[in-house]
Amino acid sequence: MNVPNFGPGTGSGALRQWAQTVEGLGFDLLMISDHVAVTPDVAEQYPAPFYEPFTTLAWLAGLTHRIRLGTSVLIVPYRHPLLIARMAANLNRLSGGRLVLGVGVGWARQEFAALGVPFERRGALTDEYLRAVRAAWDDEQDYRAGHIPIWVGGNSDAALRRAVRLGQAYHPLRFTLPWLRGALKRMKDFAYEQRRPVPALAPRIALRLTDTPITGPGRLAGEGTADQIHDDLRELRALGSDTVVLDPFSGDPAETCRPQQAWRALATVAARENLTSDRTPKEQP
Repeated sequence: MNVPNFGPGTGSGALRQWAQTVEGLGFDLLMISDHVAVTPDVAEQYPAPFYEPFTTLAWLAGLTHRIRLGTSVLIVPYRHPLLIARMAANLNRLSGGRLVLGVGVGWARQEFAALGVPFERRGALTDEYLRAVRAAWDDEQDYRAGHIPIWVGGNSDAALRRAVRLGQAYHPLRFTLPWLRGALKRMKDFAYEQRRPVPALAPRIALRLTDTPITGPGRLAGEGTADQIHDDLRELRALGSDTVVLDPFSGDPAETCRPQQAWRALATVAARENLTSDRTPKEQP
């Protein structure tokens, strides 16, 4: 589940309820997003308050028991790689090995400018920093992080190549299933060219539950009736995914003030997929 860590309805109480709801319904992974400077281009889509992911996940680790915690996605060029390595390793240790590090290159030009990071070099910096993070984990006892999986996010061919080079899994974000089939074929070709194994598949899909079917070529995976969502999840498993992240945010920041609709959709999916739960949907906050 990708939980909104931004917007007018987000605060400590809302984040606590999200975490307890997601874990209580039987989901096994909670992810949040990343921005550092809420510049106008960021605020247009993800307004303040925007809670920094490492800080927020460390707090949520103390409020949860078994659920994995992750970033979808950490914008790698925004932080020194040794800081990323240290914070991720510490969070993984303190949470009992529950961290998943989803990473990406970023898109907000004004935010890059505010942080003094060259936007045009974001891809090269991401590759360089990820190599440095992995080297720090491997070489320095103080950074030892166990096995933190790196999921490479993004829907470009550059992201596919990066996943092959540097990731344990490919983490595409909100897509149609025909697009994904083509992307996976290209990723296999890139892996063959680089003589490397094909990464695992760990996608993030939309979650928009409707009463009537959604049809047409533009339907995103995860949009539609409970039957359509069930069929999407079944196809993703057939394509090799053993983890699928559900994202209920449709773009309106006001949604963060009324999360109950998303919780109902989650409960429907949990019941349909027979997730193990220690709480029934009617007991959700």
